[in-house]
Amino acid sequence: MEETGEPKSGAPKSGAKAGKAKQSAAPDTASRTKPNPREAAVEALMRLAAEQPWNDIEIGDIAREADLSLAELRELFPSKGAVLGGLSRIIDRAVLEGDSSDLADEPARERLFDVLMRRLDAMAPYKPALRRISFALRGDPLSMLALNGVALNSHRYMLAAAGIDTEGPLGRLKIQGTVVAFARTVEVWLDDDDPALARTMARLDREIRRGETFMERAEDARRLTAPLRAIGRALMERRPRRERTERSADEDPAAAI
Repeated sequence: MEETGEPKSGAPKSGAKAGKAKQSAAPDTASRTKPNPREAAVEALMRLAAEQPWNDIEIGDIAREADLSLAELRELFPSKGAVLGGLSRIIDRAVLEGDSSDLADEPARERLFDVLMRRLDAMAPYKPALRRISFALRGDPLSMLALNGVALNSHRYMLAAAGIDTEGPLGRLKIQGTVVAFARTVEVWLDDDDPALARTMARLDREIRRGETFMERAEDARRLTAPLRAIGRALMERRPRRERTERSADEDPAAAI
């Protein structure tokens, strides 16, 4: 018998199978390529800030640039400054997704240097915008204070990525010191157009070493004052129970109501 080339009646046609595959894959592809609204708002702000003064950018401009309604943007961010703060999370994720296992045996100084340089690499696409924003906010202490709070959260994770402990009495000091060191490095980085970033790396290395020395002195000071703190705790414990209770009641914030 001659072969007709037609598929048997019970077998599915390859064209139909391919068509179904395309139809089922289409929604997955669309969902993967759909931009995250929060990231879209941050990217929109960065594009605007790269082209015009920070103080000229309005909330409505960000919404239009991000293809969001004002209602949608309001659900995501309460202010323009909050959108700027959202950039920090994008940078955090880019750094934290990197692999630092090859530095596990290196000194803490080298691990932190690597993590913070990776942070600068992640910030590089936004450099023109950050240069303008930095200049605009330099004389705004309230904004700088708010951004310091954002930076504290970010650098807690940067130190963790470098394998540096941030808990304990000196943990907060370590985080704040890293924020200051990185801010000083960023000042150099914003004006460093050398692809090798020689000036930036030299400043970062200097800041980390300076912070290392400061923390060593802080640790020494804590050890030296340990006996005094122990005496203070002992005196507090020897106070009459009634006096301690009355004092505690007076210190309760609710007592002022």
